[in-house]
Amino acid sequence: MMQAFSTWLATTELGHYLLECEQAFFDRAVADIFGFHAVQVGLPEVDFLAANRIPWQCRAAESGEAAQIICHPAQLPFESRSLDLLVMPHLLDFTTEPHQVLREVERVLVPEGRLLMTGFNPVSLWGVRRLIQGRADTPWRGNFFPLIRIRDWLKLLDLEPVAGCFMAYAPPVSQHDWLERFGFLERAGDKWWPLAAGVYGIEAIKRQRGMRLITPKWKTAKSAQGLVVAGGNERHPTHKQAATPSRCAGEHKE
Repeated sequence: MMQAFSTWLATTELGHYLLECEQAFFDRAVADIFGFHAVQVGLPEVDFLAANRIPWQCRAAESGEAAQIICHPAQLPFESRSLDLLVMPHLLDFTTEPHQVLREVERVLVPEGRLLMTGFNPVSLWGVRRLIQGRADTPWRGNFFPLIRIRDWLKLLDLEPVAGCFMAYAPPVSQHDWLERFGFLERAGDKWWPLAAGVYGIEAIKRQRGMRLITPKWKTAKSAQGLVVAGGNERHPTHKQAATPSRCAGEHKE
């Protein structure tokens, strides 16, 4: 399904419009993220990491000549806690294992690592068209998960959503002329009807739960009174004895 979606983006007017919106979102989001390793999973033909300055980058996918790593998104070939940034354009929309994909994301990200992802919003004109014409064609066969559900899944895995963006406010029409006529919706959408956008973008951070050691409350032992320590001797008596007067020679009682 992901390969068919990639072809749709590259060959249709509506796909070009959507790709332009999402490229702008990813360029802004990745620009100020730093680290050592960044990976894009899905749509390897488009470089969504182009504006990022992390030295080691790669694009992974299930297929495609542009993919540098061929893998299944539910079984990422990376070590645990090894990636600083993970970019997933519409990956959950075109997978049959969304929960396992997110579990893999949590596994491979370092603590405080970043996840950037996009998805189709079912509560929009794009969702309405999907209901009317059916799910036979791309991209309408995608999952179209509600944003609130995605946020809940992320929170369960300690992936905290910290930022977001809505895009693609124009109706999903196929003619380029009509898309240009609805260009004013792109400028006014964030202010007047943000939840009606065709696509949402999410930035999440992997939070590492801390561990607090609970130590016992030690108390100072009170010194015991009136105890005699064994082992005393003449030089170091264990207790002081009262001195007794000695009798001198020739002393007599009266």
